[in-house]
Amino acid sequence: MSTSRASPQRQPARSFDLPAFLDTALAALQLGFNPEQRHQVLAFVGLLLRWNRVYNLTAVRDPAAIATLHLADCLAAVAPIARVRPRRLLDVGSGGGLPGLIVAIALPDAEVHLVDTVQKKCAFLQQAAATLGLRNVVVHHSRVQDLDRGMAFDCITSRALGSLADLVAASSDLLAPEGVWCAMKGQAPAAEIAELPAGYDVTTQPLVVPGLDAERCLVWIRRPAQ
Repeated sequence: MSTSRASPQRQPARSFDLPAFLDTALAALQLGFNPEQRHQVLAFVGLLLRWNRVYNLTAVRDPAAIATLHLADCLAAVAPIARVRPRRLLDVGSGGGLPGLIVAIALPDAEVHLVDTVQKKCAFLQQAAATLGLRNVVVHHSRVQDLDRGMAFDCITSRALGSLADLVAASSDLLAPEGVWCAMKGQAPAAEIAELPAGYDVTTQPLVVPGLDAERCLVWIRRPAQ
């Protein structure tokens, strides 16, 4: 009499729990988002995932990876940016709204301008801002060099635009007299810092990103004192 052993039942893959991840990240970063802000962040990630299937807003497609590499990374920059109390902020090369839309959610009293040269990315930014009810967001389909020089920004951020020297050269005329650049980087970019014009005040601030075992930092740049 032959016996057969039943094949083990394959367990279904567990879906990524974005709300739980967000709550853990907010607690770790001591960000006191209200229920509306929390909902906006979750809705933003949902929009990013849906649009990314067609428009390739980011090369990262896995929800867990997007949460860690993009969302948590940008959330880690929120408190430092909030401390400079920007009334008007420009995010250069906004792409999928990182960090611009996250900053707009976190700082509803700040006027947040997003600029990108790619039309499909600007379409996403417009749609996301409208869907999330972010009335403090202005989207520019333009090169940063072509923006109205009559505007002045207290803080200019960038996560995806080339080197620090490129950022400063492209947007120097847009920075308010007492304003500051805030560039999101991985490891402290010593070579890029060395390429900046002499006299600029540069500070590197390490970041701890929840769930990410990799170096991240903010590079703060101010013009030479007059």
